[in-house]
Amino acid sequence: LLTTVGYQIGDEKPVYALEGSIAVTGSLVQWMRDQMGLIKSAAEIETLASSVEDNGGAYFVPAFSGLFAPYWRSDARGVIAGLTRYVTKAHIARAVLEATAWQTREITDAMTKDSGVELTALKVDGGMTSNNLLMQTLSDFLDAPVVRPMVAETTCLGAAYAAGLAVGFWPDTDALRANWRRAAEWTPRMDADRRDSEYKSWLKAVERTMGWIEDEE
Repeated sequence: LLTTVGYQIGDEKPVYALEGSIAVTGSLVQWMRDQMGLIKSAAEIETLASSVEDNGGAYFVPAFSGLFAPYWRSDARGVIAGLTRYVTKAHIARAVLEATAWQTREITDAMTKDSGVELTALKVDGGMTSNNLLMQTLSDFLDAPVVRPMVAETTCLGAAYAAGLAVGFWPDTDALRANWRRAAEWTPRMDADRRDSEYKSWLKAVERTMGWIEDEE
């Protein structure tokens, strides 16, 4: 993982954070739309993925430009593993959403290992949080609640909060916390044995991505 400066307010001490970089998440949905033509709009992937109960045994590791955290393997390339004649484009759509959730699981596991702090809940933000199936999948794979705030574009909101603190619009960070509102929450529904089994399959698929690009001598 990477260490980074989370923020610094005025003369207060800076707050540091652990950062887990994932190369491909939302752009994989765009790839499904623009390169593969399997969906006509990004929003359509939730409907398509919801039409099946599972991934049909297919796992999609989108290592288009290598694997980022926690592997840091530039020699990796994308792989779809576990294909059979049973697999349809709906199963692939579900595997696409699951790829984001499994990569997030790997990051949170690494953060727990590095920090010694167990994940109790995941607060999410950004455009992909509008996908309710993905949010439920995240909760299932992480075995933790997933919470979406009323304002999903948290980066923009944080910049506005920082500006407001600087000019005195808000007196302190406690006033900011009072503004936070929960829009939705998902809790785990997946059986632990199934989660562990599918995670092992995901990790096997990740192994298949490595070593595709050989170092030039």
